Amino acid sequence: MPGAGRHRRRIRFALPVAAAGIAAAVTAAVLTTSAGAATALPTPTAKPVVSQPSLATLKKRVAGAEAGDDIAGQTTTKSSRSASTTATTASPKIIGGTTTTISTAPYMAQLWYYDDKGTTDESDDLGFFCGGSVVSPTKILTASHCVKGYNWAKYGVVVTSATVLPTTDADNNTDLHGGQATAVLRQWNHPSYNAATIDNDVAVLTLSAPVKATPIRLTTNTDTTSYTGTAAKTAKVYGWGRTSSSSEDISETLKTASLPIQSDATCAAAYGSLYIKGHNVCAGEAATGSDTTTTAICNGDSGGPLVVAGRIVGVVSWSADDGDATTVNDCVVEGTYGVFAKVSAYVGAAYAQIDDGNLSYTDNKADIYARKSSTKVGYELDSKGTSLATRQSLGDWSGVNLVRSADLNRDGFQDYVYRTTAGAVYWDHFVLNSTRDDGSWVSTKIFTNWKTRTRIVAPGDVTGDYLPDLVSVDSSGVLWIYPGKGNGTFSSPSRVGGGWSQYNALVGKGDFNGDGKADLIARNKSTGAVYLYKGAGKSGTGAFAARIKVRSWPSYNAFDAVGDFTGDGKADLLIRNAGGSLYVYPGTGKATSEIFGTAKSLGTGFQQYDIFG
Repeated sequence: MPGAGRHRRRIRFALPVAAAGIAAAVTAAVLTTSAGAATALPTPTAKPVVSQPSLATLKKRVAGAEAGDDIAGQTTTKSSRSASTTATTASPKIIGGTTTTISTAPYMAQLWYYDDKGTTDESDDLGFFCGGSVVSPTKILTASHCVKGYNWAKYGVVVTSATVLPTTDADNNTDLHGGQATAVLRQWNHPSYNAATIDNDVAVLTLSAPVKATPIRLTTNTDTTSYTGTAAKTAKVYGWGRTSSSSEDISETLKTASLPIQSDATCAAAYGSLYIKGHNVCAGEAATGSDTTTTAICNGDSGGPLVVAGRIVGVVSWSADDGDATTVNDCVVEGTYGVFAKVSAYVGAAYAQIDDGNLSYTDNKADIYARKSSTKVGYELDSKGTSLATRQSLGDWSGVNLVRSADLNRDGFQDYVYRTTAGAVYWDHFVLNSTRDDGSWVSTKIFTNWKTRTRIVAPGDVTGDYLPDLVSVDSSGVLWIYPGKGNGTFSSPSRVGGGWSQYNALVGKGDFNGDGKADLIARNKSTGAVYLYKGAGKSGTGAFAARIKVRSWPSYNAFDAVGDFTGDGKADLLIRNAGGSLYVYPGTGKATSEIFGTAKSLGTGFQQYDIFG
């Protein structure tokens, strides 16, 4: 309940409403210059352009959102649909449960959105709140209905590391109660999100700076026990949503509740066709129609996590509404359950955003680094999905013979990992200054005497700890994993095995089969056969599954994997043919010969480049 002297919250923290009443709603890296004694190290000439609003501005957004009365997903054109269900309406939205502290769920995030429309008239102001989860220092997993149609970079703010919601006093001073307020750099919602059905209700916000909160991992695409086994009965949800079905009051303090996961059959019986098997999961005991005997998600919990065994298995999406405009007793409609986006179905798409390859920082597409062989000038080639934007010079990159792009310190800025002709490996990373309005590139030597390494790859998280790793092949054909620590340093390498000298191309960036684990693509130098090595999320000999032949490409002379080039949530592959034409092979997420869709030409003349990344 609001305390004395606090600004009264009018906001109806909720999940979107779906009509009829439902809802609530080649290589893969960047090469830089050599570390020879007589040759200067390359320094990228381009700097990330990142908006860094002041703390005062961010607090103003929080205060505006607190005073808002809008519902995420219901502030634009409403959707409608009819369906047969025990409840006449439903909407994407803890009643019951207990209060807790941020230390029990340090990954919990508050998402505040406020747009005053540029007028002094408060009647047109737009303000709402959603929950979310820190899944990487700069990445927040939430619901699409909290993101789609809104400009989070311009009007949003994310608060982490706080148990209590912010409060604003009569003098408009906003207290974050120890929380960290961070601006949003860009947003992504699932490309197949359907506002009418609240389907594919997952999204990722990329923050403009890393937060201190401890991230939580997503479940895997092969996880079934979290949904059907004993562990499923111990699922927990967290949020600051409404605490009563008959009041708009939300919880000032973080709450949690145990909501056992129900079977698909039980959920479908409650909601009919509104419940989408495979994409949805529902949880909780059947609501009784009364607050005192029901524990359920409600308005304001949207986008928050459903957690089993320390991993996210669901994202709060929607719950039932009785459809009676004269009452507010949604969330506890008798016989209904809270509905969540099933994370095992979306982990691949989310992973593409968590470990993105975006050099431009402006969209959700992975970009290309290429060096011109005649001048040694490096260029940034930004993806437009199925074409490339005009190239941008990155300056002199002479003296290097291998480059990879990888966010080794998980700060949201793509780094350059490159090997000099002398064999030293450097990490160039961008460091913001204290005012966060500018910065500079810093070069750090991370390995020495790697001149004889035949392959160096930065595929992302290979070991399953959500930190980026490096993979290399030594002169005897042995593959090694260097587990990253998330700060540009590495743990002792683990040996995967020998025989890798048979490949004349080894690339990887991201997840090619949609299971949320980084994979490798290798081509046999004798036969041209192309193989997928599915990542297992482990170190050592079990790091990759047995290879799967997916193509035969003897004639292509350059390969590059940069991640999700097309922006559809699947890792793609770039290939150059003997004539200098560059193609993108869109990933399908299938670990079979159908792993790539129809190739799309990105143009000709690419024989001028000798390094891709």
